[in-house]
Amino acid sequence: MTDVQTMQRPPAEVRYADELRRLRDTDSDPRPPGWALSLRAARRFIIGDERHGISRKFVGDPSLIDRALVSLATSRGLMLVGEPGTAKSLLSELLAAAVSGDSTLTIQGGAATTEDQIKYSWNYAMLVADGPSTRSLVPAPLLRGMAEGKVVRFEEITRCPLEVQDCLLSPLSDRVLAVPELTGPDAMVFATEGFNIIATANTRDRGVNEMSSALKRRFNFETVFPIADLATELSLVEAEASALLRRSGVTAAPHRDVLEVLVTTFRELRVGQTARGDSMDKLTSVMSTAEAVSVAHAVGLRGWFLRGEAGTAEDVVSCLAGTAAKDSTEDLAKLRRYLEQQARGRKGAAWKALYDARHVLPG
Repeated sequence: MTDVQTMQRPPAEVRYADELRRLRDTDSDPRPPGWALSLRAARRFIIGDERHGISRKFVGDPSLIDRALVSLATSRGLMLVGEPGTAKSLLSELLAAAVSGDSTLTIQGGAATTEDQIKYSWNYAMLVADGPSTRSLVPAPLLRGMAEGKVVRFEEITRCPLEVQDCLLSPLSDRVLAVPELTGPDAMVFATEGFNIIATANTRDRGVNEMSSALKRRFNFETVFPIADLATELSLVEAEASALLRRSGVTAAPHRDVLEVLVTTFRELRVGQTARGDSMDKLTSVMSTAEAVSVAHAVGLRGWFLRGEAGTAEDVVSCLAGTAAKDSTEDLAKLRRYLEQQARGRKGAAWKALYDARHVLPG
């Protein structure tokens, strides 16, 4: 097994094991059947509680967390939808860790995802030797979640073919999974208390493999919106980028003014409007908070490992190029116009450095 100290990103129940343990030890509220925490304790785990030393892990509307937890306590699944990079997967992971103490029962949706990867498969050597049996059965996340009473995460569900998505119908409605190759009691796996499904889908993928109306009826839909406030988003990017840089061996903390320029640029290119209210070209590329954290991390790495210092605004321009040109070459031209027209004349040394570095853009 991988040493926790060498994991690039341990699961939430490992990263926050101490907080979860303290919450369990002091949790006197009633818990839904099969849950590791009560709803109120799970809420505190996700949105934080400074008085008890519980860190804030998700920046967003607390009422969204309340609705999500209530959904998971019912017989309906939870569907988190929104723009890419709005922390849907993080929220899914935190919810699973709080409810089940395990966020690793995860299905990654894609065009090549099959029912075997969702429900179960077989050890074919044992299958040929002994025939179908529970010994030769290899459980996948859905079967394990039902048998063990845990939350199953289905990432990017609309990336899967429609017929693959619909294998969730019976587990969600009847709470049962048929294994037709087996006979007797083993032919049906009945869900135990605590089982449910959290699925995520990007609004940009809408229409790729639209869910059937039958499957939609078995989910409660919640939209995860981008962070509305600049100061909140800036603080989040600073905290997340700093943590990533420390794990990467960088001891120089990112400059706040450089991060402010980076986050402001992302926000304005995301919505197609400056903070002053001026209209501008909006990028087709995803300019999400998650992308901003990734660029801030790259800026810090570039500055530290190339020059032994924290990243600069010029590094921001270099790292932005790969983000902006990801979906469309026209976005690179839009980014260049932004640097020439919107960065020019703004107050602050970081904005001047950003404007002066516009020549760094390729092309």
